[in-house]
Amino acid sequence: MPKMKTKKSAAKRFSSTGTGKLKRNKAYKSHILTKKTTKRKRNLRKAAMTDKTNEKNMKKILPYL
Repeated sequence: MPKMKTKKSAAKRFSSTGTGKLKRNKAYKSHILTKKTTKRKRNLRKAAMTDKTNEKNMKKILPYL
C-alpha cells in the first residue's frame, strides 16, 4: 500500500498540540482593518482550536501530523 499524502495547504495552516488537538489561526486579519475595532483585531491574533465536527476530516487530510 502506498504512503498517504499530506495536503500541504492544510499542513501550513494547522499544527497539533501535545494532546493531539489541532491548533489554527483565526481568519479576517489580513485586510480591511480600519473598520475593525482594536479589541476585535487583538482577539483575532490568538490561536484557536479546531472544532470537534471538523476534526475527523482534518485527521484524514493530515495523516502524519
